[in-house]
Amino acid sequence: MNDTGHWICEKFEPESFGFIYIITNLKNNRKYIGKKQLQFRKKRKLKHRKNSKISFSESDWKTYTGSCNELNQDLEKYGKENFKFEILKFCKNKWELAYEEIKLQIEKEVIKNSEYYNGILNVRIAKPKLYWYKNADQG
Repeated sequence: MNDTGHWICEKFEPESFGFIYIITNLKNNRKYIGKKQLQFRKKRKLKHRKNSKISFSESDWKTYTGSCNELNQDLEKYGKENFKFEILKFCKNKWELAYEEIKLQIEKEVIKNSEYYNGILNVRIAKPKLYWYKNADQG
C-alpha cells in the first residue's frame, strides 16, 4: 500500500508526472481545483562536460494543500480534518498536467462560480510535441 499523505485516490500511480486534484471544504462545500507534480526535475551543469546531470526528487505533494491563500486561511480556521483532498486524474507529463487542469477549471467555470476558491486561471500552453510530428506532412 502506498503512502499518499492526506490524498484520496482509487489507484495511486507513482510513475506519473503529477495529478489533478480537488480540495473540498466540508463545512461550506467550497472547492479548489489544481495540479501538483509528484517529482521535481533538477538539471545541473557539470564542469568540463557537455551534458548536464539530471536528477529527480520527490515534491511536497503528500502534505501540499494548494496555492490559494483563501483556501489555506480556511484550512487554518477549520482544521485539515474538515477538508477532503481527492486526486481526480494522474498525468504522464507536464503538458498533460497543465492541459487537464485548465480544461477542468473551464468546464466547472471555477472563476464564475463562488462555490470555488479558484480566483485566477493561469496557464501558458502550446500544442504537444507529438501533434507537430503527426501533422508535419499536412502543413
